[in-house]
This record gives sequence, structure tokens and C-alpha cells, in this order.
Amino acid sequence: MKLKTVEVNGVVYAEVQDGKPVFVHDDGKTIGFDAVGTVATITRLNSEAKSHRTRAEEFEARAKLFEGIEDADAARKALETVKNIKDGDLIAAGKVEEIKAAAKRAAEEQVAAASKQHVEELSRLKVERDTLQSTLYDEKIGGSFDRSKFIAEKLAIPGDIAKAAFGKAFKIEDGKTVAYDATGNKIFSRVRPGDLADFDEALESLVENYPYRDQIMKGSGASGSGANGGKGAGGKKSYSRAEFDAFDPVKRSEVAAAVRDGKATLSD
Repeated sequence: MKLKTVEVNGVVYAEVQDGKPVFVHDDGKTIGFDAVGTVATITRLNSEAKSHRTRAEEFEARAKLFEGIEDADAARKALETVKNIKDGDLIAAGKVEEIKAAAKRAAEEQVAAASKQHVEELSRLKVERDTLQSTLYDEKIGGSFDRSKFIAEKLAIPGDIAKAAFGKAFKIEDGKTVAYDATGNKIFSRVRPGDLADFDEALESLVENYPYRDQIMKGSGASGSGANGGKGAGGKKSYSRAEFDAFDPVKRSEVAAAVRDGKATLSD
């Protein structure tokens, strides 16, 4: 799934429909992504998971009251027997231990069934939550790279390469995009002291501290000679944009890592 964009005066913008950014699925169909609804759904799923954990804990607490009971049918039968015979007769018949064993089996089976259901439900909710979080990350973080004015004006690499190099520095916390530097500290704004840096300001800060900064900045010789798959400046591998787009996902990832590490360049 990829964000659908349009280019206006050399600047790439996300296409918006009914107030929602439009994504293109692998089959070519387009759909507006409801980020607000996605966040609400994640919150609801987390609440449901908490509710299931609470219910499981209640089941376990109740089950402790029936420790020693395993066979519910046998336990019920034993209780009916107790109602109709004297304690002395029951003891004489040697049924006390039998009743205890049956009750224990019944309780253990109930706990096992409740625990199994709880685990399955938590697993399903976790998959749904992770899928929604991944989609939200792709929309907010991936979309920010695609729409970045800093990338369009300052960098000699496209948004997807920039995302491969710096995407891990960005996280979504409380619905907001937050960037972290190489030491694990949040990146704060220089122009708004005390506030977190917005996307472009945070990305600019990351690029400034990037060891191969000159390789990816426009006007720094990062674009190479444009020769397809040839050697660029300093013996670095040079790839054209057309070449990069034709690569399979694995090769794209390798080239992106090489560009990130200053071992290759990407030209228009």
C-alpha cells in the first residue's frame, strides 16, 4: 500500500479525499485512510484486551475456590448423594475422596478452558492492534517523508530512500510524531524552545548529524555522474532513479542501506 501523491510546482503533496489521505493498494484500488478512526480503534482494542485480562483474573480467582474439583458431573452427582444419605453412610462407603477428586477435576477443566479462550482472544486482538499501528505508522511517518519540503528542496535522495535511512528515528506517541536522536533523546525545536521539533525540523537535525551528510545533500556531489550502475565519485556505486525503481524490494533495501552508509549514490 502506497500513499497517492500529486506534484504541484515541483513539490509532492498527498492526495486527499473527504479530508483523508488517499492510499493505493497493490491491486490498484484507492481508499482514504481514516487516521482518527484508526487511533480510536487501537484505543478500543487495547481497552478490550484489558477487559479480557480482568475477566481471566476473575475466573482464576473464582477457580481457586474449587481447587481439588476436576470432574463437574461427578461433583454434581456427589452433591446429590450428600443430600440423600447420612455423613456416616458416605464415609463408610468411602466416597469422600472420590468427591474431592471429581470436584478438583471440574475446577481445573473450567480454568483451562477459560485460560485457553483468554489466550486466543488476546492473540487475535494483538494481531489487529499491530496491523492498525503499522498502518497508522505508514500513513503518518511514511506520508511525512513523501510530503517533506526539506527532502524536496535540500536532499538529493527521494523520500523512500530518506525513510530507509532515518525512518527508525521517528515514533508515534499519543497520536503525535516524535523524533529521537542517535543517543535516544527526543529532538526538541530550536525555533520553539521547549516544544518538540516538527517533522522537517527533526529530519534536518538528523541529517546535520549524519556522518555521510554531504553524500545526500543537493549541490554536494551526491547525485553522481548518472551512469547506470557505474562508479560515482570516490569509487562509490551510482544508481539512477529508474534503476532503483526497477529493483525488487530486497535489492531496493540493499541500495537504500548503501546510500545511507555513504557507499553508493542515487541520481535523478
